[in-house]
Amino acid sequence: MRPTLAALLAILVPWLAACAPQPLGPAAAVDFEAPYALDTGDRLRVMVFGQDGLSNSYAVDAAGKITMPLIGAVRARGLTTGQLSDSVATRLRQGYIREPHVAVEVEAYRPFFILGEVTTPGQFPYVPDMTVETAVAVAGGFTPRARRTRVELHRQIDGQPMQGVVPVGYPVRPGDTIVVAERWF
Repeated sequence: MRPTLAALLAILVPWLAACAPQPLGPAAAVDFEAPYALDTGDRLRVMVFGQDGLSNSYAVDAAGKITMPLIGAVRARGLTTGQLSDSVATRLRQGYIREPHVAVEVEAYRPFFILGEVTTPGQFPYVPDMTVETAVAVAGGFTPRARRTRVELHRQIDGQPMQGVVPVGYPVRPGDTIVVAERWF
């Protein structure tokens, strides 16, 4: 007895559907637009008005702190530049300087990482106003098998790892990890 075309399709269609790649889900409902938080690898320029001995460049160390003369180690991890400025001023006010005026700016950002279907995956220096597309260009471009419309983005927000699927025009931040998936067809 020969199977009919309908019976054959009833067997093949579910089997082929199971073999097809599943699309990436929608972007996670995460606020990727939180203010930039300092972390290990950032290099900061701290300026204390009228105190040339304290104004200098400081690197955020592995413990997430900067170490300054007089006040020692100050926590920087997870703070914005404004919050760190307030923290340094508070510490200086405790017996060192009557009215400290402190400004903090990022001199050099920590690197970003890109993995997957790019010509040269790895760690690269961050450039302000970078998008996923420019990050891919820095990594040598997409490979022929790369999915070119959306990528997976991993970011630390308030100390918590977050991930989501974003378009290639999405802004990249220092410390982000971009994963370019392989397309199937």
